[in-house]
Amino acid sequence: MFRKRSLPWEYGVRNLMRRPTRTLLTLGALSTVILLIFVVVGFIRGLERSLAVSGDPSVVLVYSLGAEENIENSAVPARTPSLLKASLDGIQQRAGVDYISPELYLGTRVQTGDNQKGGLGLIRGVTQTAPLVRRSVRITEGKWPGAGEVIVGKLLAAKLGCSVEDLAVGKQITIEKKSWTISGRFSAGGAAYESEIWCRLPDFQQALKRQDISIVAMALTPKSTAATVALFCKERTDLELQAVGEVEYYASLQQHYKPMRILAWLIVLLVSGAGGFAGLNMMYGAIAGRIREIATLQAVGYRRRAILMSILQEGALLAAAGSLLAATIALLFLNGVAVRFTMGAFALRVDGVCLLVGCGVGLLLGILGALPPAMKALRLPVAESLKAI
Repeated sequence: MFRKRSLPWEYGVRNLMRRPTRTLLTLGALSTVILLIFVVVGFIRGLERSLAVSGDPSVVLVYSLGAEENIENSAVPARTPSLLKASLDGIQQRAGVDYISPELYLGTRVQTGDNQKGGLGLIRGVTQTAPLVRRSVRITEGKWPGAGEVIVGKLLAAKLGCSVEDLAVGKQITIEKKSWTISGRFSAGGAAYESEIWCRLPDFQQALKRQDISIVAMALTPKSTAATVALFCKERTDLELQAVGEVEYYASLQQHYKPMRILAWLIVLLVSGAGGFAGLNMMYGAIAGRIREIATLQAVGYRRRAILMSILQEGALLAAAGSLLAATIALLFLNGVAVRFTMGAFALRVDGVCLLVGCGVGLLLGILGALPPAMKALRLPVAESLKAI
């Protein structure tokens, strides 16, 4: 009966407290590995969320046939919105105003403050109807832009690599060698627009010396679909237009960035593997100094399985503490941090999936890292282990 006993729960906890320096070093190493996993998974989740919330199921984008998926390369005649309005039924309307937004979209260098080099920004020339179609946009500070003014997204500072103070309301920025005054700031619920600059369409056309536009965004009624608009564009081959639902457009971008997301998950696996080897190394060192203790426990009657469970308990406790510490740091300092990207900028997202992956990997590192060295120590003969120094 004596050999069937398991070691008390308190024994593993006390063991961690007996070696505070080694315990703190192991805790720090595990927390660092788990925090890196939170960063990578938060990047993936932030990118996916930004693309997912950018699409509106009722909105259809119409742009030039040769632009493929790059709407910044699109160029359609300025009369296209009127033509679509006259030819199509099912466009939402309120108080005689059609939900049609003609937009000129371009990526160009933007200079802020004393930064003469500037950064690459995304500028969208819009009209007063843009908020009717881009319904996630909310002005958080200032007002809608007037002549010679722009309104900036809340993530623009991350996209341009400048300080938030350089984009305060009333500050000046330079676009296409012309100075613009910031009239306000807006948010869009995490959508891609949050890293853009919006200005009046006529002003932007004048600055670029262009009379055309890039896209026409339309909000349809529930009875109409994007397929209807796409069919019209195919029938009017002379217009050289294509139409796609906004949700489908951003879903195609998800596919475009799929290799990057796969690479990010591979990084998670590599970091986990590196953390596993680091954990093995530290646990081998920890177990090597406890060979006599393990042999003594066997000599007084404890089964090897009971000793193994106690060692795994210590590893699990360390991993759980490291996971909680890393999760706390990630939620306080990483969640919502803006990251610059080719498509603009988005916020890191430490959500439930991110926490589950990070903490799950952390627990696995703690348990699996302690298993091999513990089994190796338990295989040694008791008499030989008792003589170990």
